Amino acid sequence: MRPPGGIAAETAPAKVNLTLRVGGKRPDGYHNIESLVVFAGECDALRLTLNGALSLSVDGPFVLQSGPADDNLVIKAARLLARDVPGLASGHFELTKNLPAAAGLGGGSSDAAAALRLLARLNELAPHDTRLHAAALNSGADVPVCLDPRPRIMRGIGDVLSEPLALSPLHAVLVNPGIATATGDVFAAFDAMNADKPAELPAMPLLEQLGEAALVGWLGAQANDLEPAAISLHPVIGQVLSGLRALPGCKLARMSGSGATCFGLFGADGETAMAAQTLHRRHPDWWVRATILSENLDGNSPA
Repeated sequence: MRPPGGIAAETAPAKVNLTLRVGGKRPDGYHNIESLVVFAGECDALRLTLNGALSLSVDGPFVLQSGPADDNLVIKAARLLARDVPGLASGHFELTKNLPAAAGLGGGSSDAAAALRLLARLNELAPHDTRLHAAALNSGADVPVCLDPRPRIMRGIGDVLSEPLALSPLHAVLVNPGIATATGDVFAAFDAMNADKPAELPAMPLLEQLGEAALVGWLGAQANDLEPAAISLHPVIGQVLSGLRALPGCKLARMSGSGATCFGLFGADGETAMAAQTLHRRHPDWWVRATILSENLDGNSPA
């Protein structure tokens, strides 16, 4: 049933790549990837009011990074779904940008996925409607994994998803040094460093359900293949990682996605809070958040 008045809201949680393997460039110019993706408690917020005319307004601390409303992935996703669903009821989206843009957190992709969930809910589309998933795939490589924000392995160009994984929650600190990283530039630097790397990736062994200690141990044996390329373009990312690793209790520090946001894993809430406070004191211009990486933390369900 539609919510009364045709108004609904969703959060758009930050996507964090705990691991990221990248193959060499394919003949079509894309790269095969394999990534363990989880979602954080830090979120953008999106509200939809049905009124017939598709539009978007943006506010929040990162509004200036969001760009023109007409180019926003929220609008793109809504238009793609409307193309395939005759008579789709639409309206005005209100987006609050709490997450930095071009930061390796999939903020725009998560916003687009939240828009699709809202449109599906208000138009009574089933969560597994193929048109919903087609709109997600055509909106961007990270949108499908954000459509149902639970831990998964993402493969291919982001279009091949595992079933949701049961992972232990991880206490983490997210840090962005206030720079935007262009994904295309990072991949170009990666290609220059890996000119002979094969496009195909060997299959990773299936990840079984692991407790927190075993999961952190497993993660320590993995990597983000884009990290060296991103650091070569933006050395401050290396400074963020060094700063995280020097904090008491840090078990692992790594970059997410194509950067520049990095995460540090800690053993408990108290350690993450102290680590975040310490980093904020040392670097007041950095975006620093203590959070938990887990599934569906805000209680939202897919459409």
